[in-house]
Amino acid sequence: MQTIDQAMQDKVLAMARAGMSSAEAIGFFRVSLGLYYLAGLMTEETLDFKQIDARYNRFIYHSIGGGHSIASVLQFMSGEKVLRVLQSERFLAAFAEHCPDIPVDSISFLISLNLGVAKSLSGLDAVGPVVDWIEQEKARTSQ
Repeated sequence: MQTIDQAMQDKVLAMARAGMSSAEAIGFFRVSLGLYYLAGLMTEETLDFKQIDARYNRFIYHSIGGGHSIASVLQFMSGEKVLRVLQSERFLAAFAEHCPDIPVDSISFLISLNLGVAKSLSGLDAVGPVVDWIEQEKARTSQ
């Protein structure tokens, strides 16, 4: 899994600065960090989630304060409010600029991965606006 090194932290903080309001900045921060976390799952290595989550939680706490964790970031990314970020042209442009190591075209796959993990944990099928957005993105990118 990609470590939460200084370069990645700088990219996520640059994403937060791209937000035009505090709510938007926190949304950009959450989604960017969550995408890095999810992209890091794409490995054949055995992952120590306790250690990984502790590092992410420490960065989150030092960046945006208490009340947030990697679990809450991933939960945010599976809810309808994430669409405000994902459908923001400003977010997409900033993400392409500041986070080139995660292709913008892979975002829908990573969001789908997050929903799949949530489904595995809860046993509930993923339905709703985020699933609809994923399907629209798949259709858009396959054209």
